[in-house]
Amino acid sequence: METRSIMIVGVGGQGSLLASRIIGNVLLSQNYDVKVSEVHGMSQRGGSVVTYVKYGDDVASPVVEKGEADIIISFEQLEAARYVQFLKKGGHIVTSTQQIDPMPVITGAAKYPEDIIPKLQAKGVDVIAVDALTLAEQAGTSKASNVVLMGVVSTKMQFDEAVWQRALEQCVPPKFLELNKKAFALGREAAAE
Repeated sequence: METRSIMIVGVGGQGSLLASRIIGNVLLSQNYDVKVSEVHGMSQRGGSVVTYVKYGDDVASPVVEKGEADIIISFEQLEAARYVQFLKKGGHIVTSTQQIDPMPVITGAAKYPEDIIPKLQAKGVDVIAVDALTLAEQAGTSKASNVVLMGVVSTKMQFDEAVWQRALEQCVPPKFLELNKKAFALGREAAAE
């Protein structure tokens, strides 16, 4: 199998580490060679964070180059726009509609761009946008928006839902498991709409 690439982009504190752990678990359970990069960027709350996941028969490096990502998972829509050049032709962006103001916007030096998702779609980018924050709150906590997005992503990959459920069971602490399973299910439902 040719090597495939996934990028997880967001803002520090949004749970990209858990998301990469869940995806890595799914891929390893299917006997792929998997390389996951360390989180790059400012992982404290507010800084841009990027994680690379590559999988296939034999993967040399986890780094994803421009034009190489099969899927970009974005926890915040400005991050989707920031990394769109990494998307492969025919790839997908799965993004939350959430907006988190970066420091230049907070300080008044810049304005948050308008209509990010429609502008990406107008360029021919396949964008699956869901209100992951609201769905996570429906599941029981705003902190589960990363797992809502995993539910959406699971519909874009060829693995059975049971494989994803096992990954959740292995990666999420037991006391948060049911809540996260609900968030995951809401993400799958949103992708089907």
